[in-house]
Amino acid sequence: MRVFVIGATGFVGLPAAQALVRAGHIVYGLARTPEKAKLLEKEEIHPVLGDASDPSAWISIIANIDVVIEAIGGGPDFPQLQQNVFKAVTDAAGNRPVGSAKISYIYTSGAWVHGDDRQNIITDNTPITSPVSLVAWRPAVEQAIVNSKVVNGIVVRPGIVYGRSGSLLAILFSAPTGKPQWYGTPGGRWSAIHTDDLANFYVLAAEKAGAIGGQIFDVVNDTTESVDEILAKAAKLIGASGYEYVAPTNPFEEALSTTQIIRPYLARALLGWTPRRIGLLDGLEIYYASFKAHAGK
Repeated sequence: MRVFVIGATGFVGLPAAQALVRAGHIVYGLARTPEKAKLLEKEEIHPVLGDASDPSAWISIIANIDVVIEAIGGGPDFPQLQQNVFKAVTDAAGNRPVGSAKISYIYTSGAWVHGDDRQNIITDNTPITSPVSLVAWRPAVEQAIVNSKVVNGIVVRPGIVYGRSGSLLAILFSAPTGKPQWYGTPGGRWSAIHTDDLANFYVLAAEKAGAIGGQIFDVVNDTTESVDEILAKAAKLIGASGYEYVAPTNPFEEALSTTQIIRPYLARALLGWTPRRIGLLDGLEIYYASFKAHAGK
């Protein structure tokens, strides 16, 4: 199978591309710079030099691709960028010879579309009623993808992704005030997933894309984790006297304060996917050491 990963050098995209290579697939990855392209070559991933915002640099390969995985990072132009990428892929897919199989398009959304909820259990099929304001635009994009008549659309909603360089948890580990800080109030819970387990999901979804088109998957561990306990343990690891919560001052910080109690079932039922990495709290020493090594500390 030929897979093209848009965002292949990122925190989510690189482990996914590596896992696909290990599974025996031919993987192409978008790289913005020659240095990033070399990184992909080292991992036996075919680099495609260009930027997601300029489809002319990569659109020519779409005709011979079986699966596109969109795993690009965020930014102020993110909503329009994702829509432009999807349109470029669907335009190219629509020009394939008559009788060709549909290209599968796996879109990386996020669990924040479920909104903040400290009481109710959320599942893959829970209706979206109050998404976090930062990602309020995403449900419409999700629906456009899973209802597409041109590509075989699949949506992935990871929770808080941990491991390796830390991603969002770099905020926690950096502790600029000397104490671990997080946004919001005590009592929150995270639905989290290790980047390797997320990568394994992409492999299974890509391999079985023809059978799961139109599905939306929450991709998180089976149990949630206490933010208070994570902060307390982080404080001990850093050598701080305690931790603190701060009030959000912008939409991103408000999103970080989100609590969700997600119990996913579709990935297990349809793909046989099971997360295997140690949970965030239990393995925090490992993940903190990995963060420091990536940061050169």
